[in-house]
Amino acid sequence: MTKQPNIILMVVDQMRFDAMGANGNPIISTPNLDMMAENGHNFQNAYAAVPSCIPARAALMTGLSQENHGRVGYEDGVYWDYEQTLGSTFKEAGYQTQVIGKMHVYPERNRIGFDHVELHDGYLHANRNQNKKHLTQYTGSDDYLRWLKEKKGVAADIIDDGLDCNSWVARPFMEEEALHPTNWVVTKGIEFLERRDPTAPFFLNLSFVRPHSPLNPPPFYYDMYKDLLAEFPEITIGEWASEIGTNERASVMAFKGQLKKHELDRMRAAYYGLVTHIDHQIGRFLMALGEHELANNTVIVFLSDHGDQLGDHHYFRKALPYQSSIHVPFLIYDPGNCLNGSIRQIEEIVELRDVLPTLVDVATGQTLENVDGVSLRETLTNPDFCTREFLHGEHSFGWESNQYILTKEWKYIWFPIQGKEQLFDLKNDPDERHDCLTEVPERAQQLRQILIGKLIHREEGFVKDGQLVKLNHTKVSLDFLKARIQGGNNA
Repeated sequence: MTKQPNIILMVVDQMRFDAMGANGNPIISTPNLDMMAENGHNFQNAYAAVPSCIPARAALMTGLSQENHGRVGYEDGVYWDYEQTLGSTFKEAGYQTQVIGKMHVYPERNRIGFDHVELHDGYLHANRNQNKKHLTQYTGSDDYLRWLKEKKGVAADIIDDGLDCNSWVARPFMEEEALHPTNWVVTKGIEFLERRDPTAPFFLNLSFVRPHSPLNPPPFYYDMYKDLLAEFPEITIGEWASEIGTNERASVMAFKGQLKKHELDRMRAAYYGLVTHIDHQIGRFLMALGEHELANNTVIVFLSDHGDQLGDHHYFRKALPYQSSIHVPFLIYDPGNCLNGSIRQIEEIVELRDVLPTLVDVATGQTLENVDGVSLRETLTNPDFCTREFLHGEHSFGWESNQYILTKEWKYIWFPIQGKEQLFDLKNDPDERHDCLTEVPERAQQLRQILIGKLIHREEGFVKDGQLVKLNHTKVSLDFLKARIQGGNNA
C-alpha cells in the first residue's frame, strides 16, 4: 500500500444540487451517493461560477477564477495552455494520472498534463462538423465511439436515436445497457484498476457525460421514473418569470419556453433516470475498488460541473445565474478516514476552483501556490473555518449575459446587456420565486458595490465612473486567451 492516498475524481455533467436524495429530492433514488454523503462530507453551498462546460472545467482543472483562466462563457476552439493543471500537478507529485470520459478541451486530444486520456466528450457540435480535418473530428478523437463501432458495427453512431445534445426530448437508450456511455466510463475505470502501476499512487478522473442531454437512460431507469410521474413536485416558476418563453418558437433545443406538461414530465423522468444510472454504476465501481483492496487508501471526490434549469422559471440547460444552473453537488468520500474528517455537512461557499488546491493538500499536505481556489481540507474538521464571504460569478450569453454576487443568504444579479437587476433572499426564498430588489434596496446596493469592485478593472468596460454601465455585447473569452486560438491552430 502506498503512503500517499489514491485520488478518484468523479465528475458528472449538468447535475443539479437537488438531484440527490441526500440533498432533499423526494423522488430520486441515489443510494450510493447518499451513502457517500452520509459517511463522507457533503458541501451544501458548492457552485460553478461560470456555469457551462468549458469555463467550469477550466476552473476545475486549473484552480483559477474566471478572470484568470479567461473563459467567461462557452466558446469552442480556444487553445488550452495552462502552466498548472490537475494532471500536471499530480504527475509531478509522482502519481499515475488518467482521465476516462469527458475533457472538453482544445485541441480535443490535448492531455493537459495527464499521463493518459480515454476520451468521450459526447456530442459536440464543433467536433461533428464534417468539414473539419479528420483527426479533429469526432471520428478521430472519440474513444467511446470507436469502441461502440467495434461492438455494433461500423455504421453505429451516437446520434442514432435522433436526440441532440441540448434537446429536452427524452427516450430510452436504444442499445444494450452495457453499451451506454455511463457504463463505458466505469468499465474503463475498472480496467484501469486492473492495469495500474502498483508501485505508485494514482489519480483517476472518471468523467461522465450524463446527465447532460441527450436524455436517453437505459429503459430500466426511464421506466422507474415514468411510473412515478404523479408524485413529481411542481416545477419552480418565479413570480417574475411568468411571461418567459411565451413567444419562443418551438425547438427541441429550446433555451426557454413553456412546454406541455407531458413533455416536461418525460424530460425529468429521463434526467432522473440518467442520475440513478450513474449512481448504480458508481456502486459497481466502488465494489471493484473494494475487490482490489484499495478503498481504505483512496479519497473520492464527486461533483458536477454545473446544473440544469430543467424547466425552472421556464428555462432549460445552464449558463444562467439561478440556483438550478449554478448550484452543484459536491462530496468528499473517505472510506479509510485518511483525512480524519468529522464534519459531515459543510455550509461554507465553495467553488470548482477549490478542487485542485484541496486535492493537493489531501495528497501531499502542501499548500498549492498560484491558484485562486482554497484548500477545503480544514472545513472537514474546523467549524469556524471560512472559505469566502461571497462568490462572484458570471456568464457571457448574448441577451441573457449575466453577472452575480452570491452570499450564503443573498444573491444579486445584473444583466449587462439588458440593464436589469434582480435580488433574491436565498435564506427565506431558496427557490428564487420572489425578486425583492425594490424591497431591500440597501442590500442590493451593498452587493452591487461588491460587483463593481470585482469588475472595475475588467477589459469589457463593465464599470465607468464607479458605476455599472449597460453594454451592447460581452466577451466570451478574454483577450489573453483569444491570442492562443491562432497559436493553437498553428501548432
